[in-house]
Amino acid sequence: MKITMYTILLSWLLIACSKNNEAPVPPPAPPDNTPAQYGTPFANVPAAADAVIYQVNMRAFSSQGNFQGVTARLGNIKALGANVIYLMPVYPIGAVKAVNSPYCIKDYNAVNSEFGSLDDLRALVDGAHNRNMSVILDWVANHTAWDHPWVTTHKDWYLQDAGGNVISPPNMGWNDVAQLNFGSAAMRLEMINSMKGWVYKANVDGFRCDYSDGPPLDFWKQAIDTLRNIKTHKLLLMAEGSRTNNFTVGFDFNFGFGFFGQLKNVYNNNKSALSIDSVNTVEYTNANSSQQVIRYVSNHDVNGAEGTPIELFGGEQGAMAAFIVAAYMKSVPMIYNGQEVGMSARIPFPFTSVKIDWTKNAATTALYKQVIELRNNNAALRRGQLTSYSNADVCVFTKVLNNEKVLVIANLRNKAVSYAVPGAIAGNWKNALTGVVGDVSGTVSLAAYEYRILQQP
Repeated sequence: MKITMYTILLSWLLIACSKNNEAPVPPPAPPDNTPAQYGTPFANVPAAADAVIYQVNMRAFSSQGNFQGVTARLGNIKALGANVIYLMPVYPIGAVKAVNSPYCIKDYNAVNSEFGSLDDLRALVDGAHNRNMSVILDWVANHTAWDHPWVTTHKDWYLQDAGGNVISPPNMGWNDVAQLNFGSAAMRLEMINSMKGWVYKANVDGFRCDYSDGPPLDFWKQAIDTLRNIKTHKLLLMAEGSRTNNFTVGFDFNFGFGFFGQLKNVYNNNKSALSIDSVNTVEYTNANSSQQVIRYVSNHDVNGAEGTPIELFGGEQGAMAAFIVAAYMKSVPMIYNGQEVGMSARIPFPFTSVKIDWTKNAATTALYKQVIELRNNNAALRRGQLTSYSNADVCVFTKVLNNEKVLVIANLRNKAVSYAVPGAIAGNWKNALTGVVGDVSGTVSLAAYEYRILQQP
């Protein structure tokens, strides 16, 4: 039997208590391998409704393709108006059956040397916190690389076929990864412990959970309850999923897959703009007053596979109209790096062949800043009551909170249209981008993809 200091302490306590005829005092709990806290937990993590999320793809973001390249541009991300930086996976990736995917993780507890060191990641997080921005990490819970040590040391932690062979995620075509078995209590605990570890050792502010509809809901409930029990940190937890029960188990955010799909159909398949209204109801099923749907016109998946916002939404003017609807209607906006410079070239998987040119399209960047600044400074846009006045071609809505009222009119067609203004919104309005006050009533003529953001004067 191995004698440890813990064993000696326990024996001493039992002897001391028996001499005094007292009940034994429970010994302190053994250490749980939680790392020491690095830095000071960030005190200004935004409420979910107030978030503006900026997705960073390290490989494309800078010429270096690493953490230092992101740290060097933190001031630009801040100037854009974002307050939450979401980093794509930072962990070592697999080599067996691999396609160089950042989502093929072979070690949940280490940093991918391609991007730098743990100290480099900490410097990025510190730099963001110093600029009043939070940082969340991408977490890939559903599967691991084939050369993750668990594949050999804990084969029972993976799904297996009838012959006892570990398998890839069924019916997904993801042959570079091995499917985890969420029936394994031990695997769950190890996974959750690894998530906790990053909160302490890198001082991060939460996670974007990849393919969150894959693992069962009770796993996420277990993980979220554990993470919320870290009382020193306020964490933001994002589900990259469409299950509305993701809200029920405690995620702050769900992904607006349905919104993105409907918006594309409006632009490209002549779908009625009224179809967006139904998504506003469906996607918020089970959400409480603080939980939000993330909406976007680009991310790393759709950018490489389907096209940039410029391609998908009718050029620069159409893409901005789409972003305004995504950012203002009923949502938290997410921006994919490069979007704010009107990048027309795709960043194809595995994201190693293209670098963002930050010198392009300063006017587009300035407009993004205006649009986001308006949201950041207007509580009605972030938290107000939504009322839709849309028709088949034009997305029209008000957001109202207390004495603040905003009216958004966005023509989602690549042609001039006329919009009959309902009496409920007719009157004098101030253009929030130009400051010009004018009458909005009767019939309004809108150029192709024209948008107006209006406030009560």
